[in-house]
Amino acid sequence: MNNEKIKELCDKFSVKGEFRSFKKIENGHINQTYVVYYFRDGEIKDYILQRVNTYVFKEPVSMMENISNITEYIRAKIKAEGVSAKRLVLHFSTATDGKYYYEDESGFWRCSRYIDDSVTFNSTENLKVIEETGKAFGEFQTYLADYPVKELHIAIPHFHNTVMRYRTFYSSVAKDQSGRRASVEKEIAEYSALEDTACEMYKMQRAGKLPLKVTHNDTKCNNVLFDKDTFEHLAVLDLDTVMPGLIGFDFGDAIRFIANTAEEDEKDLEKAGLDFDKYEAFVKGFVPVVGDTLTDYEKDTLALGAITMTIECGLRFLTDYIDGDKYFGISYPDHNLDRARCQLALAKDMIKKYGEMKNIVEKYLKCNISHQ
Repeated sequence: MNNEKIKELCDKFSVKGEFRSFKKIENGHINQTYVVYYFRDGEIKDYILQRVNTYVFKEPVSMMENISNITEYIRAKIKAEGVSAKRLVLHFSTATDGKYYYEDESGFWRCSRYIDDSVTFNSTENLKVIEETGKAFGEFQTYLADYPVKELHIAIPHFHNTVMRYRTFYSSVAKDQSGRRASVEKEIAEYSALEDTACEMYKMQRAGKLPLKVTHNDTKCNNVLFDKDTFEHLAVLDLDTVMPGLIGFDFGDAIRFIANTAEEDEKDLEKAGLDFDKYEAFVKGFVPVVGDTLTDYEKDTLALGAITMTIECGLRFLTDYIDGDKYFGISYPDHNLDRARCQLALAKDMIKKYGEMKNIVEKYLKCNISHQ
């Protein structure tokens, strides 16, 4: 990309002022992201210009419809509380034709205002940041608790369909395309033994016990912006996978990522397990905010959601390893296998601690903070 093309694209989104420069953001592995600098009203204004990966997101127009609708819905809720929404929710610019995107031969583009004085964390040991992450996703859920979920498009079909994930897994085992099955019979057996646990919540949803709601589906701490000085949460990022889902899965995926005592691909499985301090910090932020919007079944299955998402993620790593590493990027030949083993160790530790995990959730359910 060059200055001329970046400015041309910004013109399509009616960005005002004098174009100064741009830089590419190297974080993120799916979309291409640029920070663009304009001079206006005596100061530099920053914008985020992003090219959406249409290989991953095959229906980008539907995706942007989801994103624009929910961000404007959240904005209205925040303003109704008498609070400025400027730093608390993403704001996407409309193109000259009124749409929240622009498409040409160079790709599918969107533009949003940069949120000033903000930072992100790829990972953290800071319990305040973890608690604020919980608050951010709790508020996201609460603001959208009454959103008409049936109006959302499905960004990725069957994303957390654990029943289908297991069918795919068994099919890969049977085909054994890479000839690796014999070397992972132990892992195949252990993941197979966890099938009933992993599929319980999906089956509850299909039976009408757990409601579909607006879910983020990528609830990592690096998808939240924080104030650079106070570390208080600001806006939730990366809304591409917003679609109908289970709140317990959003909670669970956050715990799987943020509260593991080891890295996702740790080879020393003795290091893998649930960090209770981090777990409680996230629960402390998330549960009191969202609790009033939850049904009894939802409250009861939050901790199970952490186990479910850990098993599902590990199962996907193992499936990809058996298939010959076709989906997840790897850094060495057994990378997906190490990931699968680490997630398995984490899931087993969570199962041992399940009662305590539920008790911590129950503790903070008594501290609900309503946003209604």
